[in-house]
Amino acid sequence: MSTVEERLAALEAQVSALSERQTPAPTAPAASEGTFWALDGLKQRLPPDGTGAVLYTGTVRVAGQHYDWQYGRTVDDVLAADWTELAATLSALAHPVRLRLLREILDGRQSTSDLAEIEELGTTGQLHHHLRQITAAGWLRSVGRGRWAVPAERVVPLLTILTAAGR
Repeated sequence: MSTVEERLAALEAQVSALSERQTPAPTAPAASEGTFWALDGLKQRLPPDGTGAVLYTGTVRVAGQHYDWQYGRTVDDVLAADWTELAATLSALAHPVRLRLLREILDGRQSTSDLAEIEELGTTGQLHHHLRQITAAGWLRSVGRGRWAVPAERVVPLLTILTAAGR
């Protein structure tokens, strides 16, 4: 009999496959839309007297998986939030080994045994420590015995953070 984790992983794979079949191919913006076509669209949806909004969006294909994501918040909401609550989520990314793990897992190396073969990731004990840290912060989830995946809802946010950090 399969475990709940295995059944959940199978369901996630089915949903991903269905989403991939139903997602139309992205089209490039028309030349008339200009460089800031996404920003212009956001501005059209905001009240003229507001403080603005932040939007991130992406369409990503990695290791045979397709992810579409869009999320936005008003500036007022972002500034009113308790930023200290985000420290654990952000600090989980503040280690080179954890970033390497996330990259390897996104690239398709999803088993603990495959990850343990990468010398730069340290000992098995260190590997498990880092896996626990990024799992606890929500950047990773177990998808079966010794198998890992970046949750679909975290792929574009992760790539957005990395993009912003590289600016």
